[in-house]
Amino acid sequence: MAKRLTARSVDNLGPGRYSDGAGIGLMLWVSESGARSWVQRLRLNGRRRDMGLGPYPLITLAEARELAQTNKRAALKGQDPFSEKRRNKAEAARRLTFAEAAERTRDELAPSWRGKKEPQAFLSSLKTYAFPYFGNTELAEISSADIRRAVLGCRAKVPNLSVKVQHRILSVFKWSIAEGLRETNPATSEALALPKMERKQKNNRALPYAEVHNAIETVKASRAWASTKLAIEFTVLTAARSGEVRGTRWEEIDMAAAVWTISAERMKMNREHRVPLSGRALNVLKDAEALRDASGLVFPSVRGKQLSDMTLSKLVKELGIESTVHGFRSSFRTWAQERTNVPGEVAEAALAHVKADKVEAAYARSDLFEKRRKLMERWAAFLSESGAKVARIG
Repeated sequence: MAKRLTARSVDNLGPGRYSDGAGIGLMLWVSESGARSWVQRLRLNGRRRDMGLGPYPLITLAEARELAQTNKRAALKGQDPFSEKRRNKAEAARRLTFAEAAERTRDELAPSWRGKKEPQAFLSSLKTYAFPYFGNTELAEISSADIRRAVLGCRAKVPNLSVKVQHRILSVFKWSIAEGLRETNPATSEALALPKMERKQKNNRALPYAEVHNAIETVKASRAWASTKLAIEFTVLTAARSGEVRGTRWEEIDMAAAVWTISAERMKMNREHRVPLSGRALNVLKDAEALRDASGLVFPSVRGKQLSDMTLSKLVKELGIESTVHGFRSSFRTWAQERTNVPGEVAEAALAHVKADKVEAAYARSDLFEKRRKLMERWAAFLSESGAKVARIG
């Protein structure tokens, strides 16, 4: 017989599954993250089944043993503890309100979210636009009509946020179904039958690539904060996104190897991205060295904080440049297509775009780094000259 668990061992055991050794099928499951939960293995009608008894320490060792013994006795009498558990959950659903379910959903999903502010935003939007309609209503009593009124109410006030609110409500009911608290989801698009919402197309204006050189010179000649000017030029030279540049830290830069490595957490597609740095990009970083402060940011604001997107956009607009900061990526892409012989996949890799075809992407292991290095050197050379010759790349 396996050695029985103790209160001390429950706290100290590493990842794995551990039997309590009492003959009632009780086990402690410890995940890689250190989370602990109780599971009971029972045999019913010739089938082996596992039943979750709850997390530790919410359910103590003594309580888990008591629950397991009760289930074992029921199974020996021919009863089905699983049916009883489902009945208990159904009863709990009649008592659990949407607000309570939203908090539990937030807690369970939060570890998988990238942004640190996302858990707060999730609950905040629901408190503002869903709770007033059915926050205190029991889950089982909420209808599609209730949700529809909430989403349309949000749409009337903040159209762009209403889509997120609808998705977050949908997530709460998905959680409820997964927990056995509801059988149907009243928040699906089909159930809500919402009228089509007109979307305002975001216009990322882009300059013709032949005009980007003059735009950079205009920025450099302005009286703006030096870090802001350097950040804009670095953004253009690397064809990176504004947020990636504004959040750049010195530990991401390898001056000797001329490489900027952006972690997956900071990338839109959640994949690490290496950026080859041209000679001019390295010179920009050398100029930025003079502004280095305790923040560790390559392009700090006057107050030593991360530059805001508005700071860069405002300067470009005030200087009369007919492009958004993001639009310079489009200028680069068009230049690569029209003025070089580089394959499209190399230019797309330089923009950190991921292939839409997931199967093809799975086999495309190379990040085409050396080819991208040649491309970015030619882009930097093009920006430094007024001509527009076709650049042949290796």
